[in-house]
Amino acid sequence: MGPLQIKDILQTAPENQSVVVKGWVRTKRESKNAIFIALNDGSTINNIQAVAEPGQFSAELLLTVTTGSCLKVTGQLIASQGAGQTVEVKISDIEVYGTADPEEYPLQPKKHSLEFLREIAHLRPRTNTFGAILRIRHALAFAVHQYFNDKGFFYLHTPVITASDAEGAGEMFRVTTLDLNNLPRTEEGAINFKEDFFGREANLTVSGQLEGELGAMALSKIYTFGPTFRAENSNTTRHLAEFWMIEPEMAFFELKDNMDLAEDFVKKVITYALIHCKDDLNFLQNRLTEEEKNKPQNERSLPLLEKLAFVVDNPFERLTYTEAIDILLKSKPHKEGKFQFPVGWGIDLSSEHERYLVEKHFKKPVILTNYPREIKSFYMKLDEDGKTVRAMDVLFPGIGEIIGGSQREESYEKLLGRVKEIGIDPENLWWYLETRKFGTAPHSGFGLGFERLVQFVTGMGNIRDVIPFPRYPKSAEF
Repeated sequence: MGPLQIKDILQTAPENQSVVVKGWVRTKRESKNAIFIALNDGSTINNIQAVAEPGQFSAELLLTVTTGSCLKVTGQLIASQGAGQTVEVKISDIEVYGTADPEEYPLQPKKHSLEFLREIAHLRPRTNTFGAILRIRHALAFAVHQYFNDKGFFYLHTPVITASDAEGAGEMFRVTTLDLNNLPRTEEGAINFKEDFFGREANLTVSGQLEGELGAMALSKIYTFGPTFRAENSNTTRHLAEFWMIEPEMAFFELKDNMDLAEDFVKKVITYALIHCKDDLNFLQNRLTEEEKNKPQNERSLPLLEKLAFVVDNPFERLTYTEAIDILLKSKPHKEGKFQFPVGWGIDLSSEHERYLVEKHFKKPVILTNYPREIKSFYMKLDEDGKTVRAMDVLFPGIGEIIGGSQREESYEKLLGRVKEIGIDPENLWWYLETRKFGTAPHSGFGLGFERLVQFVTGMGNIRDVIPFPRYPKSAEF
């Protein structure tokens, strides 16, 4: 089973019992009466203090006990004499697993910028901030699987390599084994992908949705949770080239069922983090409060725990896109020209519009439905008016859209028409279209970018800081 983790030791009643602690040194300080070593093994944001007497160990050994070095400490668990912890370890033996030269080790006990930490992504999990983020990320991922399992969903592994573009955007990473210095050509001079590994063009997936729908039309309720890829040249705080997507697909669910599931889902997984990640969330809230001290009062965001309670404790407001546009047109920011982007029926709402609805108008999360067909994907079910589709977007404070979904078009004729309308070759989606020919049924689903969820729950300003090794334009180092 291995040694006890620091998280468990800190919760153990001190009875002078022998314990073994293994971890990395956060700090070491010496006084005339004692040597204090703070150790952390990543199991909790809290360090355990290990105490030795002056002269107990050789000067040569203590020189190797520096910030970043890895130790095995044996000693007695006793009640702590100092503030901030209930127990500490009275050291009887120290074994140094690995040293960290203070002249070279970049994580010294001081504040480091997030930009600097991205340059040392192999070490940043050892910081308090990134340790907290990664523990919360784990808790949210576990909660996702637990939620869907308890609701009778089946976890479907959709392909990472695909020949279809679910979004119709074309911004995909190509997968090939062709020799780029000696590409095979057709008689017309085009690249001959028949000579490639799969005998056709192939790419990394942008979504597991289309394949997920196939699973739902047999198993009724499925979800995917896997890596997705976008070759979009976006250097923003909201975009990654590689990220994880959660995509449930449900047979026999119509738009209202889809909205009910999305609302219940996000509330439950956030609640799980609130229950199981209290120390980490408190740390991140304090960090965020400290960062915003110099901002004007009207530019400060809600305290992190208040923001999460804002989502968990409020029923989500539901309205149509058309109703939302009417509200925005009548709003004070629109009338005073304070919106950066124009408002009008048919626009793709920007983050500022979405946040106004959530934070100023309704003061609760919002689900918008029935968007214009021109700004939504081909697979969404057409409304009776022929102008809108049964789409739904869930809007959160601080970020705007966090979930996008829809009732899917189950009519073969209508779906085929939409495929042709936007210029997709039906032959490339023959298998998707066939599900509408053989036992079609109403069905719905939605997608949630996992990093967006982690970013919301942790309060981090840049999405590159909520995934261990971020991938973005010109960066794939680690």
